[in-house]
Amino acid sequence: MERRVVVTGLGAVSPLGNDVKTTWENMKNGVCGIDVVTKFDISEYKAKFAGEVRGFDPTLYIPRGDVRKTDLYTQYAVAAATQAYEDSGVSDPDPERFGVYIGSGIGGVHTLITEHAKLIEKGPARISPFFVPMMISNIASGTVAIKYRAQGPNIGIVTACATSTNSIGEAYRVIKHGYADLMLAGGSEAAILPLCFAGFISCQALSMAEEKERASIPFDKERAGFVMGEGGAVLMLEDYERAKARGARIYAELVGYGCTNDAHHMTAPDPEAVASSRAIALAAKEGGIAAGRNVYVNAHGTGTPLNDRTETRALKNVFGQDAYKLRVSSTKSMTGHMLGAAGGIEAMASVLALHDGVIPPTINYRVKDEECDLDITPNTAVEANIEYALSTSLGFGGHNGCLAFKKI
Repeated sequence: MERRVVVTGLGAVSPLGNDVKTTWENMKNGVCGIDVVTKFDISEYKAKFAGEVRGFDPTLYIPRGDVRKTDLYTQYAVAAATQAYEDSGVSDPDPERFGVYIGSGIGGVHTLITEHAKLIEKGPARISPFFVPMMISNIASGTVAIKYRAQGPNIGIVTACATSTNSIGEAYRVIKHGYADLMLAGGSEAAILPLCFAGFISCQALSMAEEKERASIPFDKERAGFVMGEGGAVLMLEDYERAKARGARIYAELVGYGCTNDAHHMTAPDPEAVASSRAIALAAKEGGIAAGRNVYVNAHGTGTPLNDRTETRALKNVFGQDAYKLRVSSTKSMTGHMLGAAGGIEAMASVLALHDGVIPPTINYRVKDEECDLDITPNTAVEANIEYALSTSLGFGGHNGCLAFKKI
């Protein structure tokens, strides 16, 4: 028998705050977490802005002696997972029924760059014995499992910008079909580094805006690229009957998931939006969403010319004229694009939008684009009694993911 799956815990480290409460309050208030890069000298780079995590203290979540043995992306993941676990109120779960699906688009790139420089400058004998476990993209998921002795299903999914959405969606299926009772699921990323910045600039993906208010501007006609962000976000998913029996606070029910691939281009979305439309349609159908009314969409909304136009088309393909009744926004206007963590922070926003009845805004919106003409909640949050929320992710490699949540 298929089981119902609910969200009972949330955790986040983001450019808007180092916990869920701060991140969500800033998101509702339209605070911009994007500013001039401070992590390295940006003077020779065409792109100047990023959504950096500020004031993060890993020792709140990891023993001080172990911090140097973990890449920053793992630290963000452990912090978000710890918050989600503690927020859920779970105690003494059965290890064999408790799993972790936490992914990363890039993984321990900070460690890779640091150790490569050491190899060139000082030779092979100076490479850290922790280099490989710090670098690999599955180690965040493994580290969280060790912390909580979670011996159930464990996978570190890597699907670029769709990583967190796929992690949450696949974890949903694990519980729904009876392979686990509890899953910590989401993603993390820490790639605001010179090499990564230069790479995204070279593939013409980043915004070259001169002022931060015009850097990450999803659905605006003047949009010209995304802004890199960083952080981690994790949800605690739980079997509904188990959560109800223990009196858990339930944020929302996860009711649908769609996963497809464009099979079109390594970076550009299919402009016809065939497969991305199908991912949204699959999630909506499984979740029982038949029309656009009372539905919030946390759009992928990167602020690139192709993405936002394609995503608008996908929503119209799925909902027809009802697409104009959707409440849509892109929280990347505030966080930047957190890459492998993006789907996690946006799932969190979708869940809290349902729970609190507030649609977070798409900030810094000025110039209307006739091809992106849906209600994108410009500049100011709105109160709305919505029943469903969709969170969409479209990643390099053609990966499409969509999660459907229901108010409970």
